[in-house]
Amino acid sequence: MDKNIYSITKESLSYGRGYVYSLQYHLVWCTKYRRKVLTNGVEEDCKRLLRELAEEYGFDIPAMEVMPDHVHLLVDARPQFFISDMVKIIKGSLARQLFLLHPEMKEKLWGGHLWNPSYCAVTVSSRSREQVEQYIGSQKEKAWNGKGRPPRELERLQAYHREVLGDEGGLLIRDRDPETP
Repeated sequence: MDKNIYSITKESLSYGRGYVYSLQYHLVWCTKYRRKVLTNGVEEDCKRLLRELAEEYGFDIPAMEVMPDHVHLLVDARPQFFISDMVKIIKGSLARQLFLLHPEMKEKLWGGHLWNPSYCAVTVSSRSREQVEQYIGSQKEKAWNGKGRPPRELERLQAYHREVLGDEGGLLIRDRDPETP
């Protein structure tokens, strides 16, 4: 294992006017009540709208996956973005546009909210970026639909979130569908 913590390659850096940076975040957020509403064409619209938002606001999305009840993004952002503002812009704009394109989603949700108010933001290093990209890319393959044991990767992610964020703060991924008793 390379012990040099300063082994950042020039290719992994981005350049601004007077600064050099490498800021990536793994973002995860859920639909309100964990309702599985991001299906039947909503998923494709969600991905398209996320790419449009990234272009409009000047950030990059190297990896994304939209699951029926949550979204995973790997975001490469400029240092001018406060992560909380970025998430607020993404979730707000996305919800507004998805409700306009798919008004049928409101049948499963009430109160005009598509997203749970919480989210998870984890910084990604140049060393862990490839692992995060693979994790996000494999979400559809690992979909277990609440039957049996969750995949070990999900258990590790849950343990990480509990350790770092605590039970009361942030996003905790549930082991079962909250719609079932």
